[in-house]
Amino acid sequence: MHVLSERKAARYREATSLLQVVDVASGETELLKTFDHCIEAPNWLKDGKTLLYNDSGNIYLYDIASGASTKLDLGHCDRCNNDHVLSPDETMLGVSHHTVEDGLSRIYVVPLRGGAPRLVTPIAPSYLHGWSPDGKTLSYCAERNGEYDIYTIAVEGGVETRLTDAPGLDDGAEYSPCGRYIWFNSVRSGNMQIFRMRTDGSEQTQMTFDGRNNWFAHVSPDGKLVSYISYDAAEVEPGDHPANKNVEIRLMNADGSQPRTLVKLFGGQGSLNVNSWAPDSRRLAFVSYRI
Repeated sequence: MHVLSERKAARYREATSLLQVVDVASGETELLKTFDHCIEAPNWLKDGKTLLYNDSGNIYLYDIASGASTKLDLGHCDRCNNDHVLSPDETMLGVSHHTVEDGLSRIYVVPLRGGAPRLVTPIAPSYLHGWSPDGKTLSYCAERNGEYDIYTIAVEGGVETRLTDAPGLDDGAEYSPCGRYIWFNSVRSGNMQIFRMRTDGSEQTQMTFDGRNNWFAHVSPDGKLVSYISYDAAEVEPGDHPANKNVEIRLMNADGSQPRTLVKLFGGQGSLNVNSWAPDSRRLAFVSYRI
């Protein structure tokens, strides 16, 4: 939940949620669990047995074998949106929490197994998307002076660094596993398309050219594939990524070649906001919806 969707009065929608896994080689999907309400943004822990997801502002761990969910103790961070990221060593969780004073999203880090949250970005709104592989830096989308751009900041906080300045929305900033690139999406070409840049903001390079609206690039752990969610440009404005649309999860090679459709689903917002690759780089977790 962020950017244009934050303007909506209702923070959570009524929906039946299907937590699913897809095999990227065969395209076969497996239904893990059906929820009678809206859950969002699953990502995989390195044990290959556990998922993490957002549910009504709280974050839960989901045990794949038993189907049991466990609510994490995140202190006062109980109004989280679907932009959350695990630290590389999985001891910490970064969340985008809508603070009580103004309802805007700020980034906090908190011990994964429970503890006091620590504020990283006092300036709002800020939406977390990436954690550098060396554990030192966060990447995020933020609105400053009416423009949404990509920023980085030390995990300890401090002065933020602006990496993009093209007119229009830049979003979804996520580090590649090698640590040399940040992937993001941008409307600078007219449609929302996937881009890649160096971590200092140089070499901003467009990676998709299909005329659709493409969001949230996630690089597989082995660095070979990139998943993203794709909207029909005739149905959705370039700068929006709404829920309850017919969308596609697409794959391409990390060099941008061979883009192809992996899954067609009813979803969008909440389906694939965070990196949901399994540690074996063979499976993706996602959420589809019924209303």
